[in-house]
Amino acid sequence: MKVVAVREGEQTPTLMEKPRPEPAAGEALVRTLRVGVDGTDHEVLGGGHGGFPEGEDHLVLGHEAVGVVEDPNGTRFEAGDVVVPTVRRAPEGQEDNEFFARGEPDMTPSGQYQERGIVGAHGFMAEYFTSPGEYLVPLPPELTDIGFLVEPLSITEKALELSYASRSSFEWNPESAMVLGNGCLGLLTLGMFEHTEGIDRSYCLGRRDRPDPTVDIIEAIGATYVDSRETAVDELPDTVESMDLVYEATGYAPHAFQTIEALAPNGVGALLGIPGSWEFEIDGGALHEELVLHNKALIGSVNSHVRHFEGAIEDLQALPDWLIDDVITGVYGTDELDAAFDDSNTTIKTAVELSTR
Repeated sequence: MKVVAVREGEQTPTLMEKPRPEPAAGEALVRTLRVGVDGTDHEVLGGGHGGFPEGEDHLVLGHEAVGVVEDPNGTRFEAGDVVVPTVRRAPEGQEDNEFFARGEPDMTPSGQYQERGIVGAHGFMAEYFTSPGEYLVPLPPELTDIGFLVEPLSITEKALELSYASRSSFEWNPESAMVLGNGCLGLLTLGMFEHTEGIDRSYCLGRRDRPDPTVDIIEAIGATYVDSRETAVDELPDTVESMDLVYEATGYAPHAFQTIEALAPNGVGALLGIPGSWEFEIDGGALHEELVLHNKALIGSVNSHVRHFEGAIEDLQALPDWLIDDVITGVYGTDELDAAFDDSNTTIKTAVELSTR
């Protein structure tokens, strides 16, 4: 079968042939339809994130997948069911890991899990993949073509769950929210703020010159675009307004600390970007004081699990068709990998199509 992988020592995706996998007990065989490409894939290709399976000289890419069950193999599914797979798995020999045993793989500490297509395990950018049934989430057939968006939306579902949980001691109804980053995840999150979260005033911070397709989408959603070259995150209270919620998806390390200043009293900053090593000066005492005296919170969030995927499916159904159409800038075959993995400013979200329904 065809797979899209990165070889050790290389930084571009390549088309390879591998044997079709055989499902083990409790696993279903899934025929892959589409797999999304995102920033994590580019970080894996660049060598800045992830790692190869033990003993392998290549990694099959892809963690945002949608497929159709080919062989249920005794799982709860039937042949023909459309499914999306979660990403994390327990390493071989560590299946009794307490987090996996409790059904909380998304909360497992780094080094105690594998992530398909990212670290330690082959991904879904193959004509077929196998997965334990408990890690497959059924998808309404009408969402098949856009099912690869479920995984990124699930990341926001979890971040919002943690944000609300941090405010559970009082009534918290955020009216203003800022998304840091105008990539696909940021744009979909803005759509959620408008259509599922009831945010009154939403903003998105980026570094793009008009005309630009992401700025057009931001404004079509009803949000306000803020150019970070003109307004820094910690200047938002003086130039725009203080934010009840800040959603950081840039991986720009100073944003984590600037967010504290940007928050309104009782506000929450959700950090999702993963920066490399970065040293810079901050006024730690002032930031500590802001957190304490104004009941602010910073939470970190990574990965997601089944209930977040289920929530993301509801979100996807609620988002307007025009937004999905504008965000997906291309679906390409395996003979068009250069286009699928293009990361120019005209690209928002692409996917690789492995087969059709």
